[in-house]
Amino acid sequence: MSLLKQIAKHFREVHFGGNWTAVNLKEQLSDISWQQATTEISSFNTIAALTYHIHYYVSAVLNVLKGGSLDAHDKYSFDHPPVRSAEDWQRLADKLWADAEQFAMLVEQLPDSKLDENFLDGKYGTWYRNLAGLIEHCHYHLGQIVVIKKLLTQKE
Repeated sequence: MSLLKQIAKHFREVHFGGNWTAVNLKEQLSDISWQQATTEISSFNTIAALTYHIHYYVSAVLNVLKGGSLDAHDKYSFDHPPVRSAEDWQRLADKLWADAEQFAMLVEQLPDSKLDENFLDGKYGTWYRNLAGLIEHCHYHLGQIVVIKKLLTQKE
């Protein structure tokens, strides 16, 4: 299996399951209500904010994979639309799942030679650094979601 197919597989697994940590976003978010997703605990980000934040960067790199520009700014990465209903929460999650699958499919189609190339103008490093970094970013925030979810269920 090519390295890019492995990267796509790893990306899918953090979203949909099958990774060696046995923890994934879809499972962790599946039983979170919109009220829980928007509940603030201490100074932590909400689960909704973290979900949006994960998707923000996936969406930004997905646009590059589609031939577009990179239009992401850290200062906006937590500025999610309001989640005021189950439908709002479901819409946010559904967008993450759809874009994650499209992202993985496009990564699988890249030639492995792309991995050593500069990502866009090079100030971001190589394609490998950015793809691997995005997966690490997902795992990092998935861990936060798991902890916040435990705190929420302890409160209830």
